[in-house]
Amino acid sequence: MSTWSKLRHQINLQINEWAASLDDVGFDVGGTHISLFNAVWMIFVVIAVIVFGRVVSRIGRRAVRSMRGLDGTQRALGEKLMTVVVWSAAVLVGIDAMGINLTTLTVFSGAFGLAVGFGLQKTFGNLVAGVILLMDRSIKPGDVIAVNDTKGSTFGVVNRIGVRAITVLTRDDREILIPNEILMTTQVENWSHSSNVVGITIPVNVAYGSDLDLAEKLLLEAALTVPRVLKGPEPSILLDAFGPSAIQLLIYISIDDPENGVGNVRSDVLKAAWHALQGSGVSIPLPQSDVTLRDSDGLRLLAEALKGRGS
Repeated sequence: MSTWSKLRHQINLQINEWAASLDDVGFDVGGTHISLFNAVWMIFVVIAVIVFGRVVSRIGRRAVRSMRGLDGTQRALGEKLMTVVVWSAAVLVGIDAMGINLTTLTVFSGAFGLAVGFGLQKTFGNLVAGVILLMDRSIKPGDVIAVNDTKGSTFGVVNRIGVRAITVLTRDDREILIPNEILMTTQVENWSHSSNVVGITIPVNVAYGSDLDLAEKLLLEAALTVPRVLKGPEPSILLDAFGPSAIQLLIYISIDDPENGVGNVRSDVLKAAWHALQGSGVSIPLPQSDVTLRDSDGLRLLAEALKGRGS
């Protein structure tokens, strides 16, 4: 027998002695022997399952990302399915390694399944909703969607679609987590579902008596000076209404990068319109209203009192 074989034989004997000594420390419950060796072995299996699940799922996700024939949505769906398959296999192998007979669990399956069903109902619903969102491509990573948060209605870019929720990154660098199930049951405004081109309407009021043709020309030129405003489709000016104190116009522009914000484009267009209208004879009126006082005895007394006070 070689030296290596002798060493391996001695190591096996030593391990068997340690296992036997650990197995002696325990107690019997019915026909089941619970020992220190069982506890150590279960801890080892649980740690091995966690390490195996994390490492293999990470390798699987990297393999899915490296596939060039898949777009972002298909990669996200593949990563999610890869994670579910790896962790399911790891848990089943761990149960088998611990020597737990799955048929013995059928006694507790009714009550346990009911408890898990109530406890994980929302989690499982969000998981299924996330898979459906990735399959029908209604919401994809990189889409710009409207969301509702504590500050009101805002919008952001879908950063990732997770198992429980999607992560939306707003313009002020806030990350909003929206459960997948909410996106399936409520109305969501997707600004870039089929195209990134988004139209924006900007109201501008001009005073009565202004040259409307000149006002439209100046507003169009001002809109075209903003770099993010698209030349095609071209900006346009619409006459919205004759208001109580001003003529209400609408500047219609288009952008193809809504993820960079909308309010900043609106601000740039309004600033350019303000500078373009200065000194052109087209003015932006101040809000004003006419007040008519009806003649009455009380009004006459007030007028006489004010007149006497002034004299």
